Amino acid sequence: MADLIFAVDPWQAILLCLLFAIIYVASLYVWADSVNKNRDHPDTIKRRFTSVSVICVIIPLLLRFFSTYADSVHAHSFLEWLGLRFSGLIPSLILPLALTMVLFLGPLTLHYVDGVFSIYMDSRYWTNSMKNLIWIRNHIVAPFSEEFIYRACMLPVLVPCFGPGMSTFLCPLFFGVAHFHHMIERIIQGKQEVSDALKQSFFQLTYTTLFGAYSAFLFLRTGHLMAPVIAHAFCNHMGFPAFGEVMHHPNTATRHKLIASFVFGLILWVALLYPLTSPFIYANDIYDL
Repeated sequence: MADLIFAVDPWQAILLCLLFAIIYVASLYVWADSVNKNRDHPDTIKRRFTSVSVICVIIPLLLRFFSTYADSVHAHSFLEWLGLRFSGLIPSLILPLALTMVLFLGPLTLHYVDGVFSIYMDSRYWTNSMKNLIWIRNHIVAPFSEEFIYRACMLPVLVPCFGPGMSTFLCPLFFGVAHFHHMIERIIQGKQEVSDALKQSFFQLTYTTLFGAYSAFLFLRTGHLMAPVIAHAFCNHMGFPAFGEVMHHPNTATRHKLIASFVFGLILWVALLYPLTSPFIYANDIYDL
């Protein structure tokens, strides 16, 4: 298979990524009553599974149209640009997850204190989860489809135009803004007032954009799609850290230990961020970050 490069103008790269984001979000609303019906309704979830599956075929085809055959050291196969390759796959399944768990050392410690860890040892938790459409959406379908579209299909056109560093912070903007569709759902369904929905959406925009930057960083450093997918699934499972629960914990000694675990986790994550994502470990010669 001949190698490819993506040679588009910066404005074309931006518009293309915007188009991908719009197509992804629009696919969630192509069904009748998709806005009025609760997003957690089984019918809605199944229909959206179908939609994103189709989109994950259409968007790469659109992306392929903007690539060009080239005999260059910067050229790679189309699948390699998408982060779909075997070299370095095993480390990409383990190390980025371990790194993300270090970042969540505080919340994980809180889970231990609250006794949540015990449910992971129960086989019924996993069997029931695999039958739960919401669990499958949050831990499998959403992480894979979102990372595939917002990272694997956007970064190949952004990086040649803006470089890997700037692309790391540019790419998440499409991801963060795309989450505003949740605000529309909440307003239409009467779950929230417009002002409350706006506040929640701006908060969501902030942390989804921050996560998006981390996710883009993992993709560019490892050159593997599965690295951000697994980190995304883990973050979806953990949710936003419960800082309030920590600060109001009734036991002073436990509260101090929890705070220390949050701080230590952040410090250790910063220290391990570059060593555990070294491109050498993942045989990554596609992206240079």
